[in-house]
Amino acid sequence: MSSSYETVAGLVAAMEDDVSRYIHMNDEVNKWDKSNSSSIKTNISVLIEKPSFGLMFDIDGVIVRGKKVLPMAKEAFQKLVDSNGKFRVPTVFVTNAGNALCIEKANLLSEWLGLKISEDQVVMAHSPLKMFHQYHDKHVLVSGQGPIVEIAKNLGFKNVITMDQFRNIFPVLDAVDNTHRISVPCTLGDYFPRIEAVVLFGEPVRWETALQLLVDLLMTNGHPNKAPSQDNHPHIPLLACNMDLQWMAEACMPRFGHGAFLLCLEHLYQKITGHNLIYSALIGKPSEITYYHAHRLALSQAKSIDKHDKLKRLYAVGDNICTDVFGANLYNRYLAKHLSSKSKQHHQRIQNLVLAEEPHDSDGVDSCLSILVKTGVYSQNHPMNSLNHSPRDFLPVEEKLCLPNFIVDNVSKAIDLVFEIERFS
Repeated sequence: MSSSYETVAGLVAAMEDDVSRYIHMNDEVNKWDKSNSSSIKTNISVLIEKPSFGLMFDIDGVIVRGKKVLPMAKEAFQKLVDSNGKFRVPTVFVTNAGNALCIEKANLLSEWLGLKISEDQVVMAHSPLKMFHQYHDKHVLVSGQGPIVEIAKNLGFKNVITMDQFRNIFPVLDAVDNTHRISVPCTLGDYFPRIEAVVLFGEPVRWETALQLLVDLLMTNGHPNKAPSQDNHPHIPLLACNMDLQWMAEACMPRFGHGAFLLCLEHLYQKITGHNLIYSALIGKPSEITYYHAHRLALSQAKSIDKHDKLKRLYAVGDNICTDVFGANLYNRYLAKHLSSKSKQHHQRIQNLVLAEEPHDSDGVDSCLSILVKTGVYSQNHPMNSLNHSPRDFLPVEEKLCLPNFIVDNVSKAIDLVFEIERFS
C-alpha cells in the first residue's frame, strides 16, 4: 500500500490485545440456548417497544442459497416489520456480492422476503468506494461481472474501461485462448491513455485472461504496449472488493469466490516479479470500512423509524467465520477502542482510511456482536472449519476474532435471540 493510504490490516495490527468482549465465549463457542438467556436478561419484565439496536444481515447462506430462499427466512423477517410492512428495527443487508447495482439487490430481496427493501438498506462489496474520491477522476480499469460500468459510474468513477474492451485493444496479450491469437500486432495501443488504477468488483468469467492482463498492467505502470524497462514497483493503485474465498450457492459444497481469484493474482504477481501485490484498498467484509458504512446506514434507519439516530448495539448475522464473524469482531474492537480516550490517534487513522466527509461519531453504539448461522458456508462437522481462509492482508488473525458471540441454526433463531437479549417486544 502506498504511504498515503494504510491497509486495514495495518490498523488492526496497531490495536491493543486487551479489549474485553461484550459477551464472553465458553469452551464450546457459547452455543445459545434458553439456559443462557437468564445471564443476559435483567430482572425487569417489561418489554421494550423502541429498539436501541440495529441488525446487519449477510444474504448468501443466511437468506438464500443461490436463488433459492432458505426455509424460515421469509417468516423470520416478518418479525422485523409492523402490520404495514414497515421496518420497526434498523435493518441493513451487507453482502460481499459486487456484480449488481444496490437497487437491483434491493429489488431481489424485496421479492425473496415479500417486503419492501430500499436501496438505502443494502451494502454491496463495492458500496464504500463512494468515499474514495481521489480515484474517481482517474482512468480506471474495472473487472467483474454484471453492469460493472454502470456500477462504477454510480460510485463516482468518471473514466472507466472494462477488461473486454482492454483485451480488444491489446489482443496479443491474451495468448491462452488459441482462437483469439493474431499474427500481426495491433498498433491501436500506441495511442491508448495509461491506466491509472484498477478496480476489481468481483470474480471475472475468464480468469486466465484477467490474470494475464492485470499482471501486465501492474508490471508496466498501466500501459502494457511495451515491455517494462525498469521495475515498476510499487505498482499502480489496485482496489479490490469482496474477499470471500468461498460462498454458498445451491451446490452441496461452497464455491470459489472473488477471494480465490485474488489469491491467484497475489501468487502470480509475487512469483513473476518477486514483489508482494499491494492493495490500495480492500473493500467488503471483513473490512472495517464496510461495517463503518453499514453502521451509518443503520443510524439513518433508526432516525427514520423513531426520529432519533441513537443506537447502543449492532448485531451482525452471517454464515462465514472468516468474513462475517471476523469482520463483525474487528468492528466491535474498533468501537471499543473508539470509546477509549487513548484511541484518538487510531480513530484519526480510520477516518483517513475511509475518507469520510464528516467526522465519524459512534453515536452511542458501543459494540457489534457476531451471530453465526449454520445454513451456509459454516458446518459444525466439516473438517475445513479449522482452517483460516482469511484474506492475506488480515493475517495473522487472532483466534478470538474468529469466534462468534453466538451460534444458532438459522436466521429466524438469530432474530429471536436478539429480541430476547434486548427484551424487544
